[in-house]
Amino acid sequence: MSKLQLTFACGLYDRMVPLFAGQVQADGIDLNFIPIDNPREIFDRMAGGQEFDLSEMSSSETFQRIAANESPFVALPVFPSRVFRHGHVSINRKSGIKTPKDLEGRRVGVPLYTQTAAIFIRGFLQHEYGVDCSKIHWVQGALNHTGSHGTPTVLPLLKPVDITTAPADKSLSDLLEEGKIDAITATGMPKAYRRNPDIQRLFPNFREVELDYYRKTRIFPIMHLVAIRRDTYEKHPFIATSLYGAFCKSKDIALARMMETGALRYMLPWLSTELDEIHEVFKGDPWPYGIEPNRPTLEALVTYLVEQNVMKKSLPLEQLFVPVHGQH
Repeated sequence: MSKLQLTFACGLYDRMVPLFAGQVQADGIDLNFIPIDNPREIFDRMAGGQEFDLSEMSSSETFQRIAANESPFVALPVFPSRVFRHGHVSINRKSGIKTPKDLEGRRVGVPLYTQTAAIFIRGFLQHEYGVDCSKIHWVQGALNHTGSHGTPTVLPLLKPVDITTAPADKSLSDLLEEGKIDAITATGMPKAYRRNPDIQRLFPNFREVELDYYRKTRIFPIMHLVAIRRDTYEKHPFIATSLYGAFCKSKDIALARMMETGALRYMLPWLSTELDEIHEVFKGDPWPYGIEPNRPTLEALVTYLVEQNVMKKSLPLEQLFVPVHGQH
């Protein structure tokens, strides 16, 4: 019997390389792995045209659509991308911002108000530092180039938010450097950061802050999950468990390779120190898949989506993901 032909678009992360290289195969599936390094391109092509059978996808956009019963996709509890975000709040120190509370009443840039990174940043600003994000004047635009951050097809917010669009000829980095906005919450640092000493991180000791945050909350922010076209899944429901197993095997191989330090696989001179910390903080696996080991992070995301008027009401995680057998 021939295997089911499926296309999968995703960044070529270390945890995906064994799958891309054919070292791991999903049972009953011939997976055409299409590597695309720009996540926004994948999201826009998947959400706008359903170009792939499955793909890496924004967690916030996927949950929003599932909760609104307007999703052409189902979600698999596999997480290609996760990033702590305290280190990605930048400020112009001439603005006088010294603490998170100082963001209230200011103009703050954001590439896309509903992007998962922005959701998590507003979440920890509110819950950890008492920031009233409704008092912030948001300016939406691309971080390091002019125009918009992709061509997203996100659903409208449930309540109005004070958001304006950046001028067409300016990036958020330009606006921050010129003092026309006071801060940026984004997926990275603005280009102006290393060339202009006035552009700084709000949390200069972000690694220490993020480590304390994780130990306190058990939240390691999940940016992206794997979305499967609903029509494909409903026609071939076995693919959820098959794909989940393959993703887990691929990730486990990548993790084992990273632990081999006789010759460094990555250009990280102190990789051994990083691995010691992974064992101490994450018990050896910083990147678990499945619902249960990620419950604190996923429940926090759902809470933030509701609080920030992206989702109408909270849903159990089991309703946001399709069931798979053999979850880690």
